[in-house]
This record gives sequence, structure tokens and C-alpha cells, in this order.
Amino acid sequence: MSRSPGRKQENHKISRELFVLTYGALVAQLCKEYEKDEDVNACLDRMGYSIGIRLIDDFLARSAVKKCRSYSETADMIAQVAFKMYLGVTPSVSCNSVTGNEFSLILDKNPLVDFVEELPAERASLCYCNLLCGVIRGALEMVHLAAEVSFLQDRLKGDAVTEIGITFLRKPEDRKHRRN
Repeated sequence: MSRSPGRKQENHKISRELFVLTYGALVAQLCKEYEKDEDVNACLDRMGYSIGIRLIDDFLARSAVKKCRSYSETADMIAQVAFKMYLGVTPSVSCNSVTGNEFSLILDKNPLVDFVEELPAERASLCYCNLLCGVIRGALEMVHLAAEVSFLQDRLKGDAVTEIGITFLRKPEDRKHRRN
């Protein structure tokens, strides 16, 4: 039997929808288990971090990317390759500092919130997609780049876009190893 040419794309869409629905159920369960939004946010970040430290191996194997030489290249790689590969979207990247160590990933469309209309009023400080911050932080740490990652804007909270801020914590010269 022959397959129709659109079959693979259809399976990918079903898998993404299943992931998004499963993620929503996970967040809902965490909201039942924890009273404070900060606890849910921290749990999502820890889970994402664990995913990120494992996901980087798959990313490096499947993408065949070369070593990034600057924070700017790293931010572009996260946006143009990693987000596209795993979430099917490509955020825009903007540099937020003169020192070149702070970047924003701006998502016009966040696939994790496809089935979410708005956050309940009692969960106003919930960072629904905080898992993404942990994934990015964990993956960066595995390639020896310490970073702080957080949501700066969120469409679920009424902002125009979803914006993830990445601040690299070390200067590029701090990353080099000295030989004795």
C-alpha cells in the first residue's frame, strides 16, 4: 500500500496536539497539588530543567549544528533551530543589552497555549509555560553556558506577545579553559 504524501504532517500535528493537551493536564494537576502559583512555577521550571539537560543530546545529534561563537549566535540557534525543531515555531530574537548578554525570544504564537483561553483570576501569577524556561536553562547549562531564563511578557496575562528573556551569566572569556 502506498502512503499519501500528507500523512507524515498529519501525524506530527496529532502528536503536537496530544503533547499540548497533556501539558495542560499536567499544569492543571500541579495547580491542584500546590496552592501557591510560585510553587507551580518552580515545579514547572525544575521539570523543564530536567528535560533540557536530556534534550540537548538529541538536539545536537539531530541538528548537526556547529559551535556557537557568541551569545548572539546561541540565541539565534535556540530560536531558529531548537524552537522550530521541537515546537514548530520560530521566535524572533532581540538583544536587550549593550553588553550583548541579554536576549529576548518573542513568540507571536505559543503552541503550548493552543487550547488555553485565559488564566483563572485566582492564578494571576501562574507562569503557565514556565517549563520552557527550565528547558532552555538546562540545555544551556549542559553546553557550559549559565543563564537566567524567565518570562518577560505572556499573552495569557494580556500582553501583546509572549517574550522569554535569556541573560547569559558569564562573559565569553570566562568560558575559556586555561591550560597549565
